[in-house]
Amino acid sequence: MKISGFSMVRNATKLYYPIQKAIESILPICDEFVIAIGEGDKDDNTRELVSNIGSDKIRIIDTVWDIENQRNGMVHSEQSNIALDACSGDWCFYIQADEVVHEKYLPVIKDRCLELKDDNEVEGLVFDYRHFWGDYDHYQISHGWYKREVRVIKNNIGVRSNKSAQGFKRYGERVKAAHSNAEIFHYGWVRPPKYMENKRRAFHTIHWGKDQSNNFHDQEPREFDYGPLDRLPVYNGTHPEVMQDWIAKMNWQDKLQYSGEPKNNRVKHKHEKIKNRILTSIEQKLERKFGGKIYLSGHRNYQLLGNK
Repeated sequence: MKISGFSMVRNATKLYYPIQKAIESILPICDEFVIAIGEGDKDDNTRELVSNIGSDKIRIIDTVWDIENQRNGMVHSEQSNIALDACSGDWCFYIQADEVVHEKYLPVIKDRCLELKDDNEVEGLVFDYRHFWGDYDHYQISHGWYKREVRVIKNNIGVRSNKSAQGFKRYGERVKAAHSNAEIFHYGWVRPPKYMENKRRAFHTIHWGKDQSNNFHDQEPREFDYGPLDRLPVYNGTHPEVMQDWIAKMNWQDKLQYSGEPKNNRVKHKHEKIKNRILTSIEQKLERKFGGKIYLSGHRNYQLLGNK
């Protein structure tokens, strides 16, 4: 059995993406790792950073992002599929530039791949998600945040990255997935406030186009406001070992609000809105009673297969 890792990225260093950590976190169980790196801005050194990992498993594909002609984030799936097409494994493990896997899950994931390799019903593996917010001690459980996504897929069966590369489809249908029994640590909302605002501008440019994104963000504060963190649960577990030096660099604690009321001059975040707070409370009660992940609404990119 062969496992390929794959990813895509552009301007990771200037937007504070831990791409090196993402790759290093799954590299031990990958026989190869293919990454499509888009040509970045002159002040970005993403390609050099990835090359400096120094593994002969890693293969870089240099690309150019056609952002203006790939609206709604479609350039993300296009770039992901470029890397996927170059994978030769039986399974392909997709990791985004702000996602990291804890080392305790690596043998679990590998065992699941081996166990389900010849099960023709299974097209992929779905992972639980832990979305960190503001710092490395708080995370999201709010209604409206995706709780699971497919990140490992079988190769050469027609599975493709879909839309903005959040999930996958097979011939336009949801992927049939077994649970990986593992979790993805998502650090996409843990950045210095200045970088967080820059990342949002870049993200909206890919979805809306440069002019609309600039018009919107020119009216926004230069630094992102995470809001009071005491409204979120506290994480008491360990972070992936590869993240330790990255976490140690955190120097924006003085820019965070750890208690108090949200500022009145900004749009409320999803987890601050009354409707989502009510729905979150109901979902959490149902999950405690019945187990698993409960969705009161919202689209899912996969079909979870029973007890598999």
